[in-house]
Amino acid sequence: MSHFPSFEVIPAVDVQDGEVVQLVGGERGTGKRYGDPVEAAERWTEAGAETLHLVDLDGAFEGERVNADAIEAVVESVGGDGVGLQLGGGIRTAEGARELLELGLDRVILGTAAVETPEIVADIDETHPGSVVVSLDAKDGEVVVSGWTEGTGLDPAEAATRYEELGAGAILFTNVDVEGQLEGIDRDAVESVVAAVDVPVIASGGVASVDDVVALRDAGAAAVVVGTALYEGQFTLREAQAAADGN
Repeated sequence: MSHFPSFEVIPAVDVQDGEVVQLVGGERGTGKRYGDPVEAAERWTEAGAETLHLVDLDGAFEGERVNADAIEAVVESVGGDGVGLQLGGGIRTAEGARELLELGLDRVILGTAAVETPEIVADIDETHPGSVVVSLDAKDGEVVVSGWTEGTGLDPAEAATRYEELGAGAILFTNVDVEGQLEGIDRDAVESVVAAVDVPVIASGGVASVDDVVALRDAGAAAVVVGTALYEGQFTLREAQAAADGN
């Protein structure tokens, strides 16, 4: 089953110290704050979001889940409304991932853990098929890990193929060069990852306009995660989804 029967625009709810923030270029401390995570989640759901992209930013940097309470509050608030919830940040073990899936999340996003111990992907897939999204962050055309600080020498398309073979249900592909800067997307990079795998590719990073959303759809992405542009009011969720649906 495909997670995304049609192209989806997915709002990001990135949580740091219990508040919604958007970082610039993945740098800690560059975040602009946008209030309470539950309020943000409810706002996007009311605006028509079918999926929400939750990130525990402190978890991503510290390697453990720091904002568990805030995330759980979001799951309790909107998780039962037929809204798909995916969470990344600080998930390092299969056991930790399963706990989250049992809490009511639909998909878990693994980044550093998947790169360092790829068997975790297969392990989670065994009990919760299709629920693992492997997050590949690219900078200058190579996959980077640990909060974007370490290069791996891996080509994103090759890495995507490897994780698909291990059981990844989807690939989240983020171009860190353009993250949070509203400078537009790197369509070619997305196309090469899409061409490499059969599972859905969720694109993220640099979306500044409705045209970027449409370009990512045309590049073959199954969905796009949008953060800064939505919070800054560059366009509304409905405008982006309507354009992507060709209306």
